[in-house]
Amino acid sequence: MYRLLLSLLLPVLLLTCGPAPEDNIPPDVPQLSTLPLLPLPAEITDGEGVSYYKTYAGDMTPSSDATIGDAQRYLQQRMPGLILPLQYRTSERLAEGAYRIDFADGEIEIQASDRDGMLNAVKTLAQVLHFSGADAGAVYISEGEISDTPRYAYRGFMLDVARHFFNPEEVKQVVDRIAAYKINHLHLHLSDDQGWRIEIKGYPRLTEVGAATEVDGTPGGFYTQAEYSDLVDYAQQRGITVIPEIDMPGHTNAALSAYPILNVDGEEVQPYTGTNVGFSTFDVDQDSVYVFINDVVEQLAALTPGPYIHLGGDESDATDHEDYVRFIDEVQQIVQQHGKTAIGWDEVATSKLAPGTVVQLWAHPEYALQAKEAGNPVLMSPATRTYLDMQYDSTSRIGLHWAAYIEVDSAYLWDPATLAPGISDGDILGIEAPLWSETVRTLEDIDYLTFPRLLALAEVGWTPQDRREWEDFKRRLRAQVEWLEAQGVGVYASRVLE
Repeated sequence: MYRLLLSLLLPVLLLTCGPAPEDNIPPDVPQLSTLPLLPLPAEITDGEGVSYYKTYAGDMTPSSDATIGDAQRYLQQRMPGLILPLQYRTSERLAEGAYRIDFADGEIEIQASDRDGMLNAVKTLAQVLHFSGADAGAVYISEGEISDTPRYAYRGFMLDVARHFFNPEEVKQVVDRIAAYKINHLHLHLSDDQGWRIEIKGYPRLTEVGAATEVDGTPGGFYTQAEYSDLVDYAQQRGITVIPEIDMPGHTNAALSAYPILNVDGEEVQPYTGTNVGFSTFDVDQDSVYVFINDVVEQLAALTPGPYIHLGGDESDATDHEDYVRFIDEVQQIVQQHGKTAIGWDEVATSKLAPGTVVQLWAHPEYALQAKEAGNPVLMSPATRTYLDMQYDSTSRIGLHWAAYIEVDSAYLWDPATLAPGISDGDILGIEAPLWSETVRTLEDIDYLTFPRLLALAEVGWTPQDRREWEDFKRRLRAQVEWLEAQGVGVYASRVLE
């Protein structure tokens, strides 16, 4: 079943658009399959001709149809003032997130079954337009079609705002950067030993005390609930689901410094501005701890339309294992009671996993296998491949290297389906690239560690494994790096692209 939806300004476009005279077609119009698209679509079929598309400067009123309105807005923001003869069709035959773009006879037709598919389509289209010269005005595009579907439903980026705080405008800039490459989840690490970053009604000391500092003792910060909701809306409009994380029972010193009653001995603890881990824990035997967690989760669930809340669960060295298992069991139930699905770092697989709880592999493949055997999905974030806070090499100006040095080739040349014995594609929800912020202070630092490695990981999460090829990826990445730099994004000068 199809439903036809046309772009605005259609009466003008139909009268003025069409194939250019053959003698005006440039001789070097690239075929669709040679454009440096990233992530690489699942299938690109080249046609035989070239179409001319006259572009129009002006404003466009997006459709009120929920399926295509955000896609139209995204394309307008990405390519401001540029209007093309676009047709949008909804097709129930396409899978979730999938799309098809046909370039023929002076028209561009986009098909998708849902909003995510439409957004994915226009993100690819923006790259086709840029690399075909549409930024400069009239454009020629080789005829053909792009048929595309994501390898994994979840393609994520994590930003640690707890160790160093980034204000809402900085986070929005991050959203704009990652959305262009079909990253569709933003995991915000909102609490840790060094800081608590979200307003919780009824607990003012979380922001008065817990949010006041960060690593190195510099002033911290926090998001009001209104600011957080605005960030969630901003990301959602660009096809990104926000996932809030409250790390527990360890990594909790900021909360303990605000409310000592949550501590095992009830004694006041000082704010922490170092980078050690594993020394803090909630008092898992105390009812008031679970009342507190319930209040936090209830408010976050109300503010977050996405399906997930991340409960942390990593490096809880100060919590006895039996206490840890009991705590994780209880917190999973709290998350479910508020209509959300829990995600936890891979240590949570040592507990009794609730149905649907997602286990995020970062260090322990054996825990991911336990999750698979329990029937729970696995999210791939192996520290040796995906941790963007790792240095590229020993000369990197910031970053750590406890897991590995991760150059662009290391980020690209791996297959999630063969990483952990016993786990295949069907067990994997997706991949996520975390950026921990021990050494990150500015948006420039975020750019330095994120780009171009995130583009490699975006392709790992999107493109079929048998379509990925290192030398071709490098060719496409070089072109994307030039475009990023032209947009003011700071990109690390990777030696593998020289």
